[in-house]
Amino acid sequence: MALDEALLEAAPSLGPVLRFYSWTEPAASFGYFQKYAEVETMTQLRPLVRRPTGGGVVPHDADWTYSLVFPPDDPWYDLKAVESYRRVHEWIQTAFRQLKIATELAACCRKALPGQCFAGYEKLDVLWHGRKIAGAAQRRTRHGLLIQGSVQPPPIKLSRADWEQAMCDAARLKPGFKWQAFAPEAAFHARVAELAANTYSQPAYNRRR
Repeated sequence: MALDEALLEAAPSLGPVLRFYSWTEPAASFGYFQKYAEVETMTQLRPLVRRPTGGGVVPHDADWTYSLVFPPDDPWYDLKAVESYRRVHEWIQTAFRQLKIATELAACCRKALPGQCFAGYEKLDVLWHGRKIAGAAQRRTRHGLLIQGSVQPPPIKLSRADWEQAMCDAARLKPGFKWQAFAPEAAFHARVAELAANTYSQPAYNRRR
């Protein structure tokens, strides 16, 4: 979470960034505006960490998590939230299609019990055989746009590395666009460490609402 916030702060000088990451233990993240007292009754997963984006409780264990960051001068930044949500999930659809896995975007919603993010779905979530396998949350600031997403891979033989490569290959951000490895300077690493130590690891931050 600290790294994603640091990426958002640095977005004007970075350009678009796609980050893949995983979890070292079962956990749950919850939306920036949620109340901790309600969240802790929704899931037995621990630890709980407040995301810098909105949305609800998301379980993390075997899921594939990613982040996207866009600077204010990128056309994606000017999209309305619903269109941004649609576009990122169309991107995921295209990646799965390259892996010969058919998915669809939910035309409507199916409610689930609080805290069971992947038991139901919202409009434009990614579905596989009627089951939600991808959702996302967003945050827009003067620095840029941050999208945090979770993919629950379908129960078929599928390599995470192949999916990540398909995501990179499926990007259609601008003509001639090419990804390159992100090599941050020491100041960026220091900012991540500061946010991790003083914000996201602090009970007072996670419980402040």
